[in-house]
Amino acid sequence: MKTEKEYSSISGYTVAFVLIILNLFGIGVTAAIHFPIFIILFGAISVACIPGFFLVNPNNSVVLVMFGEYQGTVKESGFHWVNPFFSKRSISLRAQNLESDKIKVNDKVGNPIQIGVILVWQVQNTYKAAFDIDNYEKFVKIQVDAAVRTLAGLYPYDNFDNDGEITLRSGHNEVNKALEETLKHRLEMAGINVIEARIGNLAYAPEIAGAMLRRQQAAAVVAARFKIVEGAVSMVQMALEHLSAQKIVALDEERKAAMVSNLMVVLCGDKDVSPVINAGTLNQ
Repeated sequence: MKTEKEYSSISGYTVAFVLIILNLFGIGVTAAIHFPIFIILFGAISVACIPGFFLVNPNNSVVLVMFGEYQGTVKESGFHWVNPFFSKRSISLRAQNLESDKIKVNDKVGNPIQIGVILVWQVQNTYKAAFDIDNYEKFVKIQVDAAVRTLAGLYPYDNFDNDGEITLRSGHNEVNKALEETLKHRLEMAGINVIEARIGNLAYAPEIAGAMLRRQQAAAVVAARFKIVEGAVSMVQMALEHLSAQKIVALDEERKAAMVSNLMVVLCGDKDVSPVINAGTLNQ
């Protein structure tokens, strides 16, 4: 299989200068001999050479083909001239951004989600981009869509069990790296270099978004309650130890249980408590 190759073109300024000289010479000869054969001949040559001129802008390229055979690629910016029978196709070498549409797919556990990708890419091999596929820009879009659908099926959107499994929402680095490697493999055949790929949009599908939001809120409340209870137990234990160490008051098991109950209610309650001052004995 052929690969990309550089084509050495002729400077367009040089060829244009030669054609101007030839036409001036033809005009001079025609004026001297009063016979227009030379000006007609040189004029026809100039007209035939005009299709060979072309411009290459910075970070751009022109693929040259003659009668169905690949001749090479001109990447050097400037004014060029080649065989007028060459057909030319311009291919940009600039880095390009692609923000895919949000597509609806199922994650690893079957939840419908909406996901979109941001891709930064550029053409690296002009031969592959021009001849190995039909339309490389359309090819990039379709392969991004296919890669996103495959990736979404490998990870769950979220993991409420917190068992360390990589998820689409929390495992940004791992998921983006996997996405980038997948796209590099898919786009290599088109001569496309993947500079960066990452998830740009991620959300539950509208039909389950409300239920999943309530589930996330419930998980957050449970986690917060766990921390509150854990802290409250530590504080109660510290209070009992200090009371005992400082010999401020002697508490039997029943009174300790009552004190623990009251402290846990105060520390774990959602609302502010109203203190009650006991002016009598501990039992009243």
